[in-house]
Amino acid sequence: MPRLKPLTCLPTFDPETGDLIVLVETPRHSRSKYAYNTDTGTFDLKFVLPEGMTFPLDFGFAPSTLGQDGDPLDVLLLLDEPVAVGTRTKARLVGAIRAHEREKDGRWDRNDRLIAVAVHAHAHEHIHAIQDMNQQTLADVEAFFEAYNRLHGKDFRIKDHVDAKKAGKLLRKGQAAYRHR
Repeated sequence: MPRLKPLTCLPTFDPETGDLIVLVETPRHSRSKYAYNTDTGTFDLKFVLPEGMTFPLDFGFAPSTLGQDGDPLDVLLLLDEPVAVGTRTKARLVGAIRAHEREKDGRWDRNDRLIAVAVHAHAHEHIHAIQDMNQQTLADVEAFFEAYNRLHGKDFRIKDHVDAKKAGKLLRKGQAAYRHR
């Protein structure tokens, strides 16, 4: 039986529309953190967050990309409602949170979070740049990732926010890293 291609190998952009493809690993408001397993083709439960702590936005990745941490590039997705684990969603890139993460061994890696708006989003259709986002939402997302990393013995430091053009450069760099892996 032929082996199926892992979801991480799907195109980064929809060939018909040019929209960014995002695969959702963890839905907004979930306490459960899921991660795509390329060996089994399943979404595995990695852990459960403490009571009262949930993911502030849908969290996923851009296929056929690779970040410095060895995983596909992370994408925070603005949607009207959370979607199921494994949902393939078309989106437009609006910016990124550039950040560094210190691993347990003391090594610092870049671990940026691209930010995109689902093409089906009604409540967020006005967002075309990171500056259009509710700034409290952005602050809440940053606070979440700082606390999330502390739970795992890591530090998470925000470098800055960048616009869609610079986020696009991060995405292209991730695509090039994936092609040259």
